[in-house]
Amino acid sequence: MLLPMPDSVEQPTPSTPPPPSPDTFERVATQLGPAGVLGVAWSVLPPLGSIALFRYMNLIGEWLRGHEGQGVLMYIAGFAVLAGCGLLPTYATALLGGWAFGFNVGFPAAMAGFLGASLIGYAIARQVAMPRVQAMIENRPKWLAVRDALVGGSALKTLGIITLIRIPPNSPFALTNMVLTSVRVPLWAYVLGTLVGMAPRTGAIVYVATQLRDMVAEDAGHAAKPRWMIITGIVLAVVVMLVIGHIASQALKRFTKPGDAETPSK
Repeated sequence: MLLPMPDSVEQPTPSTPPPPSPDTFERVATQLGPAGVLGVAWSVLPPLGSIALFRYMNLIGEWLRGHEGQGVLMYIAGFAVLAGCGLLPTYATALLGGWAFGFNVGFPAAMAGFLGASLIGYAIARQVAMPRVQAMIENRPKWLAVRDALVGGSALKTLGIITLIRIPPNSPFALTNMVLTSVRVPLWAYVLGTLVGMAPRTGAIVYVATQLRDMVAEDAGHAAKPRWMIITGIVLAVVVMLVIGHIASQALKRFTKPGDAETPSK
């Protein structure tokens, strides 16, 4: 016996996906994994390293200066490894360059150290942090929009933003390396923006260290410049560095205004 077919078959109501979990500290830390550990380490270790370096600045500077050309090469290599691994802040290592070698040698040596340190930091962050951070960004539309506003435009805009990020004197070198690497900025823009952006503050720091060394040297009374001129030069260098940093910060805000982040990339 055939049973009558129902006029219509009720379709199951599709279930509504649950809302995403809030980004609590524990959740974000778990998702970051090794990247979070690296971020904490690169935030804490550089200031601690600077304390040790400042304590032995004169001793290390004299030792490097005594080795002449080899001392310069050892300084560059040490700068690259220690700053690239997030063990020393770049302002302290730049001060050491000016203290040990003066401006004419210390500035190019510090910039060479920056080049090596940025590449080492890039390599470490690429292996440890980039996969985790990218996965988090891709699952968060707001984060993705901010990422695209920073590095999702033209190559020149990306280069300009990286340069502006590097200029302010309070920009943490190692942590910035991790962030820029994690959002997949092109290596050429990363390196070039780093060198161009950090050149003004590095020059100011090396100059200040050179002048301070002249002031405390045993033959300071026979220096070519009077003490008031040295102090004035130091003050002007610091003022110029702060002004440039402020201008860069304001320009960076205009670069990344909310309108730039309205349409995230697919």
